[in-house]
Amino acid sequence: MDRIHHIAVQVNDIAQAVSWYLRLLNCQVHYQDDPWAQIKFANMSLALITRDQHPPHIGIERGDAERFGALKAHRNGNTSFYINDPDGDAMEILAVASLKEAI
Repeated sequence: MDRIHHIAVQVNDIAQAVSWYLRLLNCQVHYQDDPWAQIKFANMSLALITRDQHPPHIGIERGDAERFGALKAHRNGNTSFYINDPDGDAMEILAVASLKEAI
């Protein structure tokens, strides 16, 4: 079975959203800058993104991610390919071999 790596939601203000999640939930920040943040939970991560970064999506880990298309490298070293389901919902297919400890 494939594994959900992260869910990415769009927010208007990264710092404000991170503060809200940390106050409300038992999680921790793994990475944060102006356009995005990664919040770790026990079983997966939540990516907070701004509208100009990525679409809202679900990140799925796959050992054969390259079969979906040419993988793109991200600034954290992970590689992935974005696809849409039949209703237009975005999924990021992440190459397992490229995954760092963080989301």
